[in-house]
Amino acid sequence: MSATQTAFNPSREDFAAMLEESFGQAELAEGSVVKGTIVAIEKDLAIIDIGLKTEGRVALREFSGPGRDSTLKVGDEVEVYLERVENALGEAVLSRDKARREESWVRLEKAFDAQEKVTGVIFNQVKGGFTVDLDGAVAFLPRSQVDIRPIRDVGPLMHNPQPFQILKMDRRRGNIVVSRRTVLEETRAEQRHELVQNLEEGQVIDGVVKNITDYGAFVDLGGIDGLLHVTDIAWRRVNHPTEVLNIGQTVKVKIIKINHETHRISLGMKQLLGDPWEGIEAKYPVGARFKGRVTNITDYGAFVELEPGIEGLIHVSEMSWTKKNVHPGKIVSTSQEVEVAILEVDPVKRRISLGLKQTLQNPWEAFAEKYPAGATVEGEVKNKTEFGLFLGLDGDVDGMVHLSDLDWNRPGEQVIDEFKKGDIIKAVVLDVDVEKERISLGVKQLAGDPFADAGELRKGAIVTCEVTDVKDGGVEVKIVGSDMSTFVKRSELARDRGDQRPERFAVGDKFDARVTLFDRKARKVQVSIKALEIAEEKEAVAQFGSSDSGASLGDILGAALKKANEKAD
Repeated sequence: MSATQTAFNPSREDFAAMLEESFGQAELAEGSVVKGTIVAIEKDLAIIDIGLKTEGRVALREFSGPGRDSTLKVGDEVEVYLERVENALGEAVLSRDKARREESWVRLEKAFDAQEKVTGVIFNQVKGGFTVDLDGAVAFLPRSQVDIRPIRDVGPLMHNPQPFQILKMDRRRGNIVVSRRTVLEETRAEQRHELVQNLEEGQVIDGVVKNITDYGAFVDLGGIDGLLHVTDIAWRRVNHPTEVLNIGQTVKVKIIKINHETHRISLGMKQLLGDPWEGIEAKYPVGARFKGRVTNITDYGAFVELEPGIEGLIHVSEMSWTKKNVHPGKIVSTSQEVEVAILEVDPVKRRISLGLKQTLQNPWEAFAEKYPAGATVEGEVKNKTEFGLFLGLDGDVDGMVHLSDLDWNRPGEQVIDEFKKGDIIKAVVLDVDVEKERISLGVKQLAGDPFADAGELRKGAIVTCEVTDVKDGGVEVKIVGSDMSTFVKRSELARDRGDQRPERFAVGDKFDARVTLFDRKARKVQVSIKALEIAEEKEAVAQFGSSDSGASLGDILGAALKKANEKAD
């Protein structure tokens, strides 16, 4: 065998070493993370030996980053990502960033599956949130997930390692979404739970006013907040917490209620003081009068403070005897001192009903005393309705004249048109009902009742009538010597049909007629010329004989007429 052949004929030991080296190189597959040793540092590059024929070069900046120490020296062992075993220059292509990213994704996926927290560093601000370095893997932190409450300055949180909770991962797209808020809420819940366990209902504790809202104040009890509702600040009415409290103020509060499930705590300050409602009925008996201050005005009434912590309501219906549909703000004003009467006290519901009008004289009682039934009053026509007139009277009260009390003879529907709003008229007081607050008036009563003053007027009497109006169906007449009027129908104007013509009369004409109906109760009177003529005919026949005696009816009536004329002379 020649020397050349001997050089290429390795021993069994050499072959084993070459085989082992071959397997070792096979393990360094492209696309995997491998370990290497820094053999040199040249300017901004690190020369790394990963066990291949040639070394690889990695930029020093890949070893630095937020929250990481970038100090390297020769001999340090590092993990890198093998992209290619050999490039055109015969060097291995290595990457520390990709190695760290691969390591991070594996570790993060395990943490995500186990719902464990991970450590990261906020290093940049982007649209809608921030970017977080999770030791090589970059995650997105939405702005809403930064803190429990919105924060203006995120500067103190930047470049500081802190825990995060992974909300979503998508390795294919390389997306990771994390939350800092979830971690804070969980930590806070644990702290709250521990603090709540050390608190008891009824306990008195000092706290600091942390925040004030329209409905109350949040008080810091040493790591946990309690709500001091506006109604529990004081026994008196507090319209807004800022009337009593300031942010940063230290206050002594009593724990009213603890909800161990929601960790909500209700606090009270007024509970540390005596309850002013104890013995309230003896202190404010019904019917008694007290002075108070108007604290609040609503559409339905006004609240009056009788003493600190004790308020009563004057309902709008108890504010004025006469102003029924007026807003309470037009009768009283806030902070005004008023005298009120106690109407009702309910210690269970903690309510006191007050009356303002009860401290003043009832205007209907005053009117009844000054103007008894039968008195004459004067008032302004305030309103006209389908059933009468309303007059404004002395004492700011109203009285009503019903249609039936406007005129003795004419219908009220006809007479009411003669009145207009603003007219000043007189009327007679007919009745005053104090309880129902009603005053009944009459206009026709000013002239007296013509039926009551009728004198000898009765059915069958002969009266003289004066024509006041001529109509197709008859004539309107007034009975001379009285205030009564009536209507004479066409059929009652004469016995003879040919003379039953209304047009033969004129306004102002007078004639005699016989009363055919006089009913005081029904207030009706009727007269008839026809009835008078028939009566006169009967009387003449009875006095001068009948037509059977040979005298004609004309002779009999002539004789009767002659006798009547002689009496007239």
